[in-house]
Amino acid sequence: MAKYIFNKETLNYEEYTYSGKLKLVRAVIIFAASVAVAFLYLWFYTSVLGYDLPKTAFLKKTNARLNTRLELLNRELDSDAGYLASFQARDNDIYRSVFGMNEIPAEVRNAGFGGVDRYSYLSAIDRTGLLRSTEIRLDILTKKACLQSTSFDEIESVAKKAGDMAACIPSVPPVNPDKDEYRISSSFGYRSDPFLGTTKRHTGMDFACHIGNRVYATADGVVEDVRTDSYGYGKYVIIDHGFGYKTRYAHLSSIKVEEGMKVTRGTLIALSGNSGRSSGPHLHYEVIYKGGYVNPMNYMDLGMSVEEYAQLTGKASAQDMENPA
Repeated sequence: MAKYIFNKETLNYEEYTYSGKLKLVRAVIIFAASVAVAFLYLWFYTSVLGYDLPKTAFLKKTNARLNTRLELLNRELDSDAGYLASFQARDNDIYRSVFGMNEIPAEVRNAGFGGVDRYSYLSAIDRTGLLRSTEIRLDILTKKACLQSTSFDEIESVAKKAGDMAACIPSVPPVNPDKDEYRISSSFGYRSDPFLGTTKRHTGMDFACHIGNRVYATADGVVEDVRTDSYGYGKYVIIDHGFGYKTRYAHLSSIKVEEGMKVTRGTLIALSGNSGRSSGPHLHYEVIYKGGYVNPMNYMDLGMSVEEYAQLTGKASAQDMENPA
């Protein structure tokens, strides 16, 4: 569109032509004004009115939705962690205990992840830390679940052999229950030490009897140790019965078995004596369960008949002859 200006000298309207430089200046001014107006609008829209830009509003909405999902996931993880803790407690206190298996230590169950920071890649995108904490919880729960699964597999394997367990629990006296052949000279628990006179815990039972009295294995197992301790147990035998059980037979005069030999309940393993730190002829008998001493009286019936015991030892002798170690 042409522009005309009035010429006072010619008294006529003449067409006015803009120079290129003037056109450029005018365009720059218009552009700058437009930008200023736009910034002013954005400032008023965001700062004064408090609204978000469309893209910012979309990102905030998306972020809120993702945070909600993470919070729901953490609630589910709380529930799963509770179930897993219940499984762990039953595993240690019931299942593993019943089968004589050692508990899984808490430091093993709760072990974390060492070494480099494997979650550093989340630092740039996780300002609240919720995503990182959720990732860590998932990893820890996954590790605990795998450990628990492995434990159940071990228990299942042992449970398949549960029929053998009854034969491996010490359940008969280590000597013939004929009352004329022995007497209980010292029970399990605290007593006055016969040498020092001080109160001391007695870790087994003492069967006072003549030297040479027959001593029998109280359950199936494998001879773990045959030793002589001149200042303590004297000549003694330890049998590992599995399922957490071991038995010790001490102060013997002679030993009839060797390390590594398999024995059955009622197998003749030694003759009683007075070796080691002993105040008189007797058999010192211990039951050890998962590394701790327990009262042997809870694992035997001293009232069983002599005939029944003789039948038991005779059966064991026949089995040993058929299946020598």
